[in-house]
Amino acid sequence: MKKFLIILLLLSVFPFSVVAEIKVIDGDSLEIGKRRIRLNGIDAPEFSQMCKNQNEIEYDCGQKAMEFAANFLQNGHPECQCLPQKDKYGRELCECFVNGKSLNKALVSSGWAVMYRETAYQTAQDEAQEHKRGLWQGKFMRPALYRILNRFTKEKQ
Repeated sequence: MKKFLIILLLLSVFPFSVVAEIKVIDGDSLEIGKRRIRLNGIDAPEFSQMCKNQNEIEYDCGQKAMEFAANFLQNGHPECQCLPQKDKYGRELCECFVNGKSLNKALVSSGWAVMYRETAYQTAQDEAQEHKRGLWQGKFMRPALYRILNRFTKEKQ
């Protein structure tokens, strides 16, 4: 009993939490430990997707979106609020927050993601587009269309 009380006392003085490893797969997909998460309501460029800036020069917009998400997550451990259903790939559909700020909304506000099938981020997207942030600085293909064309091209080969 004495040993248990000492451990309990130490835990209250030196609190710790088990934090799962976080991997950013692309701009809108994460792995937190064994959990596979799709950021709900947004669509970011695929990892290998290229875009053009205002000078028509190609750049790795998929990697830029991923870097933005990774940098955002360096501010703390994400707390994710997930829908009860999963997507067709078995991923949890979530909005993730770091220190009370939404990663989903931040990606849209920064221009590194667009809204996907809902309008919760309409204002954030309008402002990013107006100020030419991220993808909106030049030309890009919507990520959903990019995936469809990529799949079609691979099937033709």
